[in-house]
Amino acid sequence: MSWLSFIKKLYSLDTLDTRFTTSTKTPHKITTEASIADSKLPAQQILQSRKDQSLPGTQPSKWNTLEFYFYYICFLTIPVFMVKAVYDVSQESHPNYSRYSYLLSDGWIPGRKVDNSDSQYAGFRDNIPYMTLLLILHPLLRKAYNSFWRIDLYTKPAASSNRTPGLTQGLSPSAAADARMEHRISFDVVFAVIFVFALHGFSALKVLLILYTNYRLATQLPKDYVPAATWIFNVGILFANELCHGYPLANVAAFVLPSQTSASEKGSQTPGWAGWIDSYGGILPRWEILFNITVLRLISFNLDYYWSLSAPSSTEKQLDPSNLSERDRVSVPAKPADFSFRNYLAYALYSPLYLAGPILTFNDYISQSRYPLASINTKRTVMYAIRFLVCVLTMEFCLHFLYAVAISKAQPAWEVYSPMQLSMLGYFNLHIIWLKLLIPWRFFRLWSLVDGIDPPENMVRCMSDNYSALAFWRGWHRSFNRWIVRYIYIPIGGSGQGKVRAIGNFLAVFTFVALWHDINLKLLIWGWLITLFVLPEVICTLLFPAKKWKDSPDVYRWICGIGATGNILMMMAANLVGFAIGVDGLKAMVGNIVGSLGGWAFLLGACGTLFVGAQVMFEVRESEKRKGINMKC
Repeated sequence: MSWLSFIKKLYSLDTLDTRFTTSTKTPHKITTEASIADSKLPAQQILQSRKDQSLPGTQPSKWNTLEFYFYYICFLTIPVFMVKAVYDVSQESHPNYSRYSYLLSDGWIPGRKVDNSDSQYAGFRDNIPYMTLLLILHPLLRKAYNSFWRIDLYTKPAASSNRTPGLTQGLSPSAAADARMEHRISFDVVFAVIFVFALHGFSALKVLLILYTNYRLATQLPKDYVPAATWIFNVGILFANELCHGYPLANVAAFVLPSQTSASEKGSQTPGWAGWIDSYGGILPRWEILFNITVLRLISFNLDYYWSLSAPSSTEKQLDPSNLSERDRVSVPAKPADFSFRNYLAYALYSPLYLAGPILTFNDYISQSRYPLASINTKRTVMYAIRFLVCVLTMEFCLHFLYAVAISKAQPAWEVYSPMQLSMLGYFNLHIIWLKLLIPWRFFRLWSLVDGIDPPENMVRCMSDNYSALAFWRGWHRSFNRWIVRYIYIPIGGSGQGKVRAIGNFLAVFTFVALWHDINLKLLIWGWLITLFVLPEVICTLLFPAKKWKDSPDVYRWICGIGATGNILMMMAANLVGFAIGVDGLKAMVGNIVGSLGGWAFLLGACGTLFVGAQVMFEVRESEKRKGINMKC
């Protein structure tokens, strides 16, 4: 395979997630996306077959036009100046360097400090060696478990007892699948419990108590009360975890036994028995910080169980359970016996996905535990791992040479920076936020792939390859978005009841999303801003329907480019408020940019640059449609 073919394969959609190249209505399969070099068919024949897959209404390629040659020149030159703007203000010679230098640490690149000031990513970055060891150790332990406790030693044959020993040899396909699931989950639940106690110490008992209470709500309450009880309990847990700071036992003891425990502990030099227990908090004592992801799995189990009580099974729908599509794996309920506490515990605490996701529904987890997906193979997993390493090295480059996060945290004298430097500080701040989320998500998904479970990819496109607010949120934290659609958006009405109702539902969704991330006003404002910024896109779509511009596709594309430029600016503003500098920081940044004639000139140039970027984004999506792929984001 040539280097060009390797790079095309590495960055193909199929390498990232076969869900992008396979319809949700058809079973998973490895497609021929970017794999001409691996095929025995003539290249011309493969290219012709892809042309035949082109979606209706797809435009001819524009990559080889004069317009796009101009765009290529822009792409080769402008990004250099963008990086240089932040690199220049990250030098020791810059007047503001002393204001944020205390946030920098010694780096591994000679002559450079590293901006490890983001506590969320720093916790992950500092533990990468240990997590890598765990990624290797966990699958090896499973292999050892499979070798010592073979499935055929405790399963009964379907037909004859005179069979050659083997993993599931002699069993019917259904019995073999059940045996595989039982075997996997037996390992999953034991490893998960040990893993959680290692992570959280005695606080693991708090996690297990919450899980047990949620399970009892789903399985013991009358059916009609399950949805309301599930939402009230789990949203209440989000608030309680935040307000009670993870329920330190010393505080609980002081509240329950105020006359004895609290008085004795206050007068003693030692923390007492409750404080002693709290001191054994494991590797991650603040378990409540990462419990939000687990809450989503608790809701998934309860609602999947609730819907299973009235939904037809795969047998009733005459589906092949070993060859289910993505949609059927999620929507077709597991067997009644699968909703056991052991399976629930294994799912809720599944080690590769426990800390950060991606989010897998209970039905999908059970289905994949029975029948491994065709999308999981060694070659594709290795390519995914290489792609992950490229992302890590990209992040390291940014943290060593572009100190955007430290500068924004230090709140320096913004007037020292030029409009170009101010805007690029905000732009690269967002890129680092994107990378700091992408890297952990891809690490844990890689761990899951190595372990034989294929969860959805969370990040569909690069942050800079988005022009639509609606499409952006379909692709950002994609597994969470799909979870929201299944468990919130569709149950409350979705978009099928008019545009006004859809906007209201959108507001409700983003209010939950903001509260789920963190219970603070800044993120609540962020959630409402996102809803507000969706309105112009919806209105413009109604005012400029594509069907009225069929005779002028280029003019329509340029009009869309103008709208996309505004959309990108609004999305950047909303995310800077929610995840970076807040409302005051954004006001200061915007004020400095538009407060001078040079700032307005720069803003005009920035809009032109975003317009060029939008045109290339449009063509990327058209090229996907020419291959029969419509990702809708």
